[in-house]
Amino acid sequence: MSTDRYVSQEQEAAPSGSSRRTRAAFAALGGLIAAFAALCVAELVAAAVRPEAGPVTAVGGAVIDRTPPAVKDFAVRNFGTSDKLVLQLGILVLLAVFAVTVGLLTLRHRAAGAAAVLLFGAAGAAAAAGRPEGRALDALPSAVGALVAAGLLYTLAGRLTPYAAPSPAAGETESGAPAPACGQAGAGGQGAFDRRGFVLAATAAAAASAGAGILGRRLQASQLAGVSASRGAITLPAPSSPAAPLPGGADLGIRGVGPFTTPNKEFYRVDTALVVPRVDAGSWRLRIHGKGVTRPVTLGFQDLLDRELVERDITLTCVSNEVGGPYVGNARWIGVRLADLLREAGVRPPSRGGPADQIVARSVDGMTIGTPVEAVMDGRDALLALGMNGEPLPFDHGFPVRMVVPGLYGYVSACKWIQDIELTTFDAYDAYWVKRTWAREAPIKTESRIDTPRPFASPGAGTVPVAGVAWAQHQGIARVEVRVDGGLWHTARLGAEAGHDTWRQWVWEWPATRGHHTLEVRATDRTGATQTDERVGTVPDGATGWHSVVVDVT
Repeated sequence: MSTDRYVSQEQEAAPSGSSRRTRAAFAALGGLIAAFAALCVAELVAAAVRPEAGPVTAVGGAVIDRTPPAVKDFAVRNFGTSDKLVLQLGILVLLAVFAVTVGLLTLRHRAAGAAAVLLFGAAGAAAAAGRPEGRALDALPSAVGALVAAGLLYTLAGRLTPYAAPSPAAGETESGAPAPACGQAGAGGQGAFDRRGFVLAATAAAAASAGAGILGRRLQASQLAGVSASRGAITLPAPSSPAAPLPGGADLGIRGVGPFTTPNKEFYRVDTALVVPRVDAGSWRLRIHGKGVTRPVTLGFQDLLDRELVERDITLTCVSNEVGGPYVGNARWIGVRLADLLREAGVRPPSRGGPADQIVARSVDGMTIGTPVEAVMDGRDALLALGMNGEPLPFDHGFPVRMVVPGLYGYVSACKWIQDIELTTFDAYDAYWVKRTWAREAPIKTESRIDTPRPFASPGAGTVPVAGVAWAQHQGIARVEVRVDGGLWHTARLGAEAGHDTWRQWVWEWPATRGHHTLEVRATDRTGATQTDERVGTVPDGATGWHSVVVDVT
């Protein structure tokens, strides 16, 4: 037999190029399966803790907490209400990259790879417990998931350890050599590893992980079903002070302009909650306390239902709304006057000698909203809202209770899922967004928007309705004007006014001529102030400028 068919022991132990690539692919797969296991097990544990404690949610919340205002504005502007989905997908992509990297690390340093997973899990646990609303148990899902992933990765890496197939015994012929065991490398046994063992272990781990994830999802769904039932069981009483019927002509019924009252499903949502809080109305409590409160108050949901309820049409606007943006909507709210509750607690506004000038409202998800006491107690319809457009608040919009304060941007007035009201001062405490360079006080600026024709539309020559909405909450809209190509301003026809806390629809019949044209709009509120043409971004207290659209008339 020719001696060139035998290889040295060193050659047998060294994996071939093909085997190295195969092991690397399996190692990367092992890292991904370990990450999948971590997420699924964490999902199951989170069902026993609370959904907000899941690692993706916890890490995502920590990212949002540390996001600069400019980045937050970019996300809202470009992704809209899908910004949270984009963030979660980004976290999963980064997790996958980390998993592949650690999987490859275990080829040379098995224990180091497992240790890296544990450190990663510790970071997730710290993020969960360290959020403003974090609890000690919130660290448990990330910690348990990391332990499972580290153990699984260590086990799978063991199946990838190469070994050399035994050399033929002296005098043994080629035809008498035993066939390689399943999973061993063929030629010379170079880089053989336990493929079958890896595949079996990986498959079993993936199946068990998927089962844990499905079970966790079902447990969470069961819990949420109970909360949904608590909302479904609520019947809102008829308000003691109902909203006036909408005047005829408030809704102009122009195609392309949304309805005067925004349906709940179409109402904008901008917040930091990756998981919408689901609070049982029966266990919900609101505490009112702090500076100048002589009689601290704790209220349940039924306590509010038993009080005098008022119903009002109020338009809300988000400070992240760019000029011409969609983050404004009008709804019919029902709730309790917040000023009445504050007076019963002994609170006096600063104008009457009260020591507190700021209300800090706290949400169940840890958000803090700072609102001027004077604005809440100056006679406007500042509400603790229980209902929206004739039904209990949707979960997305703050069920069971939220704040609604006309005339202020949402980040300083519209606390959703509220559970605590503390009276303090602006000097003593900066709320969530103020800590991130937004203004302490932010009255809504007079703005207007062209809804039709749409940008780059091609209407036919002749009479073209130019229409949209204008708003100056708690001031009211007095006039809307439109101009074409920088020419004279033309006064638009206004829809009937339903109150100075709502937007108004408007329309101008444009005698359009063929060609390329630019349409601009501006509004004047009832104080006589006309919105400025100066373009300013949303930070720190809301955007300004005239909305314009470009069209080609055919």
